[in-house]
Amino acid sequence: MRLSRYFLPTLREDPSEAETVSHKLLLRAGMIRKVASGVYNFLPLGLKALKNIENIVRQEMNRAGALEVLLPLVQPAELWLETGRWNAYGKELLRFKDRKEHDFCLGPTHEEVITDLVRRDVKSYRQLPLILYQIAPKFRDEIRPRFGLMRAREFIMKDAYSFDADYEGLDKSYQLMYETYNRIFSACGLKFKAVRAHTGAIGGDVSHEFMVLAETGEDTIAVCPKCGFAENVEIAPAISSEVYEPEPYRPIEKVYTPNVRSAKDVADYLGLPLKKITKTLIYIVEEKEPVAICVRGDHEVNEVKLEKVLGGKPFRMATEEEVLKIVGAHPGFIGPKGLKMKVIVDRSLVNFPNFVIGANKDEYHYVNANLNDTFVPDLVADVRKAVEGDLCPECGELLTFMKGIEVGHIFKLGTKYSEPMKATFLDKDGTEKPFIMGCYGIGVSRVLSATIEQNHDENGIIFPWPIAPFKVGIISFKPDFQEKAEKLYQELSERVDTLIDDRDERPGVKFKDLDLIGVPLQVIYGKSFEETGKVEIKIRRTGERVYLPEEEARTFVLSFGEKQGEESL
Repeated sequence: MRLSRYFLPTLREDPSEAETVSHKLLLRAGMIRKVASGVYNFLPLGLKALKNIENIVRQEMNRAGALEVLLPLVQPAELWLETGRWNAYGKELLRFKDRKEHDFCLGPTHEEVITDLVRRDVKSYRQLPLILYQIAPKFRDEIRPRFGLMRAREFIMKDAYSFDADYEGLDKSYQLMYETYNRIFSACGLKFKAVRAHTGAIGGDVSHEFMVLAETGEDTIAVCPKCGFAENVEIAPAISSEVYEPEPYRPIEKVYTPNVRSAKDVADYLGLPLKKITKTLIYIVEEKEPVAICVRGDHEVNEVKLEKVLGGKPFRMATEEEVLKIVGAHPGFIGPKGLKMKVIVDRSLVNFPNFVIGANKDEYHYVNANLNDTFVPDLVADVRKAVEGDLCPECGELLTFMKGIEVGHIFKLGTKYSEPMKATFLDKDGTEKPFIMGCYGIGVSRVLSATIEQNHDENGIIFPWPIAPFKVGIISFKPDFQEKAEKLYQELSERVDTLIDDRDERPGVKFKDLDLIGVPLQVIYGKSFEETGKVEIKIRRTGERVYLPEEEARTFVLSFGEKQGEESL
């Protein structure tokens, strides 16, 4: 492709609207443009990178025996009502009526549609197992779209669904997709980690997330360097390595703590470590029952764990007005002693001596509180987030924590959708049984953002070879060299995606643009060629420069591409 004929509106400055590295560089590199909040146009360069990701996904899904379909973005309410998700899904489900006043939604996911498709046409165990997938737009009406493609309202997703006759079959399908996802992200040239995860709104019993490792990631992963255990901190067990030093018993004492509501402020006021201050938070379960959760001041409540402790019942944090009405004091001064509600205490408070709790009276706290002496909880459970210093639940080694960006998620659904939708088949014994299902998603457009978050420097994007829209960029600085540059461009274009910068621009502008858009190899007909007859080749990732005669330069470029392809597999 000739850059003089390419639509590449690059920007020199970071757009003010962009918050993350990937958002800034996607805009600056002329890959996307905003249409509305969380809705973007893909320009030629961005679409080319997106298609490279799609092709890798499609190749590996087909290799696994999955069959591609295309499902509608617009879905009828009737299907969602069958599963109960029409009302349960929340405001992210964009609902509307057609001209006949029938209810529809824009699909954020396709479990209902695919289950309806299969129940109509798959009648026998002989037609199983079956894995169907699509690569298509989704729409989720996010309350606060942000970070560009990372949390957009409209996005491109690969979603696949497996249908099996029994749970043994589901285990095989799930393992097949797990291995396929490992191949997909390896083929994309990404550093990633598969971790056990919360099933979330999709449901099911077992799930794994695939995380692209990046310091800017929204998610935190707990990893054991010894045994390989890896889980999202949303579900990672919090097993403290800390051993509490024994302290002499001290009688509980009510103390005046004016204008200090946060745990840190209370700690500073009393001259105590933050961990000695406990936080008591009030939650409302099923919009009627208040529950108190008590954790150390240096810990945070894990609401995913709390959901399990509460039996999956819906809950929310109480408002300040509700806390004042229920307890008679403002948040920050609440404690478990004397509360007329269920009290759940994190297990880190077991054997923890002489800690501080709120006195349920504004401006006052109790010091020297002790579990089962000052108060007796209704339940002791793991309800906090894992932190540095916690132990691996499988081997006892200290966990390490890293940041990641979720790009894939796989679930064992079981009969969550097939039973309510009466999606059944005849088994080999002639009995009617519900399909055993799995669900497997990849955020294709999110992979593009995550790739940039992981692969960039101060000059722009550093695309891995398999995803790069153009693998090679050719620059010639003198008209005398243009004919040779054109000849190499024609030869390379037959084998790899090659861009020649034939614009009437200064060399500095050309270099900056090729760096910005992440072209892995830059072939330069410049000073070196003029003085020695050798072509300069710059490797974008390392900054290394190689000087070779033209024919050797051609061989180097092609072999470099082959090597990069092999390393990504």
